[in-house]
Amino acid sequence: LSLSRTSLSWGIPVPDDPGHVIYVWYDALTNYLTGVGYPDGGEQFNTFWPADVHVVGKDILRFHAVFWPAFLLSAGIPPPLGIFAHGWWTVEGQKMSKSLGNVVDPYDMVKTYGPDAFRYFLLREVPFGQDGDFSRKALVHRINSELANDFGNLLNRSLGMLGKYFSGTVPSPGQPGEEEKALRAKAEDTLHKVDEAMEELELGRALATIWELVKAGNKYVDQTAPWALAKDPARRERLGTVLYTVLEAARICVLLSTPCIPVAAQRMWEALGCEGAVEKAVLSSAGRWGGLPEGASLPRSAVVFPRIEE
Repeated sequence: LSLSRTSLSWGIPVPDDPGHVIYVWYDALTNYLTGVGYPDGGEQFNTFWPADVHVVGKDILRFHAVFWPAFLLSAGIPPPLGIFAHGWWTVEGQKMSKSLGNVVDPYDMVKTYGPDAFRYFLLREVPFGQDGDFSRKALVHRINSELANDFGNLLNRSLGMLGKYFSGTVPSPGQPGEEEKALRAKAEDTLHKVDEAMEELELGRALATIWELVKAGNKYVDQTAPWALAKDPARRERLGTVLYTVLEAARICVLLSTPCIPVAAQRMWEALGCEGAVEKAVLSSAGRWGGLPEGASLPRSAVVFPRIEE
């Protein structure tokens, strides 16, 4: 591979030969190193290099999968541990183009819908790595049906019933029945499947798996009918077990969805009485069933994803 070019009038001149300039991809790729402190090294460089995974556009995969590793190995520097090429977005079947006036400005999307909701849509709508088609209608549908209705409903009606029947104080769960055992098993299986999907960079599959647990939590509430249990004082312990179980399932969902919706996840984490930054929680310990703090005082609601009316 020639590291210089003579056909360009711009670029970094080659020492002792002003007729040549450094090949732009050789020049540009080294910024990945200098950006984290190379050649001085230090804590920052040792923390971020080598990268666990280098995410690039599919159109520049050759430069990052062939040229870049060759440069690094020649210099005795370890290459990234993995490379992932993402796809492209079209808009309602058409390529984004200034002339067509259909370019989607991500800053406008974030300002209008929030970073968490927009990120969720992008990762959920299309398998990571494939091309996808963007439409505002599909974005709003995801926000309303999955974030507001599914996840929001799981958290808010559980908090609402806790406030109504236990004055917002998390009860100690009693002996679990078959429904509780099934939901716990579902949560534990979800932890395993999400961890596996994330390792394989199947981000959409990870989110789909989390949402299966979200829906299982909502179904559990419908099946156990806490509002009916609340009418019978003799079943108060059973009522407490049901509410603890659904809130614990919600906590697991919040923990697992944090990489995708970090701001919303932190708000929900705090609403569930959990301390610290959820993004720093260690999955192997925080993901164990039973982490919902008994005796904690929780709010009656936590509207994190309001419905979008358009």
